[in-house]
Amino acid sequence: MSKEIMNQNTDIQQISEEQDYTLRSTDAVCINESHLHHKWYYNFKYMAVGVLFGIVFVKAEIISWFRIQEMFRFQSFHMYGVIGSAIMVGMVSVWLIKKFNIKTIHGETIEFHDKVFNKGQIYGGLLFGLGWAITGACPGPLFAQIGTGATVIVVTLLSALAGTWIYGYYRDQLPH
Repeated sequence: MSKEIMNQNTDIQQISEEQDYTLRSTDAVCINESHLHHKWYYNFKYMAVGVLFGIVFVKAEIISWFRIQEMFRFQSFHMYGVIGSAIMVGMVSVWLIKKFNIKTIHGETIEFHDKVFNKGQIYGGLLFGLGWAITGACPGPLFAQIGTGATVIVVTLLSALAGTWIYGYYRDQLPH
């Protein structure tokens, strides 16, 4: 291969990576990417935290279909209190990270990027809320629900995965 063709291929690859970054940064909440590579067993700590989080979901009745239906019927404050407290914890956490320039446990800087509003967020939010109201499950508690023996939720999990795949496939044609 000539040097000119190799340079063109490198230029095309750079442009492709820049376009990919630009596209992901416009519709991603967080575009921080760690460049650290760890062994496969390194992720077990996240699994342990996930299991503990699932136990908290079960004990707090966050995965209860009845609690979720009460929320959508405006019959109980329980779920609104949980969601509201999560928002407050998130707000305080972001404020602390920004104020004290807190870094990750590996010393990487945490960056926050502004999110541009678009009409696709309205459509996605309505679709998400409709699915949540019908199934009584959102992505977080799905695994906790399955873990408690509600195996019918596997259908909801497979549907969520299929919806994610379909979105990824048609992403370029959707309103962003």
